[in-house]
Amino acid sequence: MDAIPGFVMTVFLGQAPGGVGDGASGVASAQIQSVWDFVIKGGPMMIPIGLCSLVAVTVIVERLYCLRRRSVIPPGFLPGLKALMENGDDDRSKATTYCEDDGSPLATILAAGIRRMTESVEMIEKRIQESGQRAVFGMRKYLRTLSVIASICPLLGLLGTIFGMIKAFQTVATSGEALGKTELLAEGIYQAMITTAAGLLVAIPVMIAYHWLASRIDRLVDEMDQMTVGFVEEYAYAADARSQSSLRIEQENGVDKTEDAVRAQS
Repeated sequence: MDAIPGFVMTVFLGQAPGGVGDGASGVASAQIQSVWDFVIKGGPMMIPIGLCSLVAVTVIVERLYCLRRRSVIPPGFLPGLKALMENGDDDRSKATTYCEDDGSPLATILAAGIRRMTESVEMIEKRIQESGQRAVFGMRKYLRTLSVIASICPLLGLLGTIFGMIKAFQTVATSGEALGKTELLAEGIYQAMITTAAGLLVAIPVMIAYHWLASRIDRLVDEMDQMTVGFVEEYAYAADARSQSSLRIEQENGVDKTEDAVRAQS
């Protein structure tokens, strides 16, 4: 595997001072030649940090795939739906089937409103809001996992550093030749610090990815909200106006028939 970049080597590699008999061997043992060597020298706490990084990469790739705009708001979906809705009540079931076949979050939200198109506008808006909340919850799936990973990885690294420091001081305390050989302590300390660096190297990109995905979801939700409001204003309010007009006509016809009946009796 490729060697660790120079600036990482400078930070993490402590060279023992010259003048000691085993200085050359101490420096050789302190060198990190590859990423695998970096992981091995980090100790057991590198295992959960590595697992967290794998989970984070999996979640980020999955969310990037699912949050593509054409998966959330298909480009040809809304024109096709409006074409079906133009034909009136007879094609309402076809419009619902069209939304169910599409399966996108926008289609799911609009399908909830189309099913209640014969009811009041308030009921339609309520159903759309409930469906929208479920759709947003689905879009935010696994984002909490990224937040947890970004929070616990630095803590895991710090815990690994503490364990490493304990081990380093224990080695110096139990070594009969530790007096005047600071390389024994320095080697243990720099190896202990590897876990802190690893935890931060995982947490920082994951935190950036979390906020980027959250902002992308917010943009998509805002765009879906605008489309949904336009759909309700165009069809739901129009349908409600037609139903109220029909109701008034029926009431007027009923009044006229009652007056005619009264006149006939008199």
